[in-house]
Amino acid sequence: MSVIPKIEAFAAELTEIRRDFHAHPELGFEETRTAAIVAEKLRAYGVDEVHEGLGGTGVVGLIKGQGGGNRRVGLRADMDALPIEEASGVAYSSTNPGRMHACGHDGHTTMLLGAARYLAETRDFDGTVVLIFQPAEEGLGGARRMIEEGLFEKFPCDEIYGMHNDPNSEPGVVSVTPGPAMAGASFFDITITGTGSHAAMPHQSKDPIVIGTALIQQLQSVVSRNTPPTKPLVLSVTKFNSGSAYNVVPGAATIAGTIRYFHDDVIEMAESRMRELCEGMALAYGVKIDVDLRNVFDVLMNDPDLSTAYVAAAAGVVGADMASEGTEQATGSEDFADMLKVVPGAYCRVGHAGSIPLHNPAFVLDDAILPVGASIYARIVETRLPKA
Repeated sequence: MSVIPKIEAFAAELTEIRRDFHAHPELGFEETRTAAIVAEKLRAYGVDEVHEGLGGTGVVGLIKGQGGGNRRVGLRADMDALPIEEASGVAYSSTNPGRMHACGHDGHTTMLLGAARYLAETRDFDGTVVLIFQPAEEGLGGARRMIEEGLFEKFPCDEIYGMHNDPNSEPGVVSVTPGPAMAGASFFDITITGTGSHAAMPHQSKDPIVIGTALIQQLQSVVSRNTPPTKPLVLSVTKFNSGSAYNVVPGAATIAGTIRYFHDDVIEMAESRMRELCEGMALAYGVKIDVDLRNVFDVLMNDPDLSTAYVAAAAGVVGADMASEGTEQATGSEDFADMLKVVPGAYCRVGHAGSIPLHNPAFVLDDAILPVGASIYARIVETRLPKA
């Protein structure tokens, strides 16, 4: 592995920064402390311009290379944590109850800071680097808000790159899947309004629990009986809430979950079938069922040519045998997809020595990945913006 020596020299400082972020996690659009530290570090590193407050708590930095080129390469990292109570047991565990960096965004932010420091010190490229520190990736629409507030009008990019840590791969393994790489996602909330009663006289009720359990089973038929086997679809119910006492049949129940997809016709069909099933169940049981379906993530589309370029740049850091173009699509979602709809680019995954899955309260990020990620970010800039 050939981590850039200048970055390796301050790897210990990157670990300190990352662990400080980890100990002070902030949810989406609440990353005020994180954003302030990011802006402070960028200024200390000599970044030419630092802009705060885009998309609420987003930060954008600009670094100009040694040449006079006009091309611009964007690098993006996410900053937000998850509403999870940490159970990792590390000495730098979250000090904010119910908040945890269980997806490694503290590491992503630190990697981009490491790349920023190196690029500002060396400027061994011709053009401009746009550093994008994005808030609220975890389903709150941080990328969309930054775009709506003029991210690419104010800071235009010719191409853009992002990355994510991967505890499911071997340390140092980098993969980029050209084309559709990560699923789009819709979230749904279903409210069943029935009639409550005494639990000893359930015949006087229109029991939303009975109706809800039947509806949950029917929803799975959208995947098993309505979706072509060659087109992936995931429909997961993740919440079912109702009732407050042992002796009361409740009057209402709520069901929530997510749909993941790669094809527009599949999500359109799935949402249509969900509404039809809810309407049918409402009619059959004589109750009211309201459905709220909303798109949260688009399908992440990696540009094929830029995917190849990203793999080549990563190979210069981790070795040719450790960097490759993958073929497996991920049913997880990532709102970097919204940026890729505006600017062509690519998104990679970098394996590390952690063994606990993402979004798990025991998740631990391997700090050895920090200089690796920072070096990959730096190399793609030097590769795509070569000096004349």
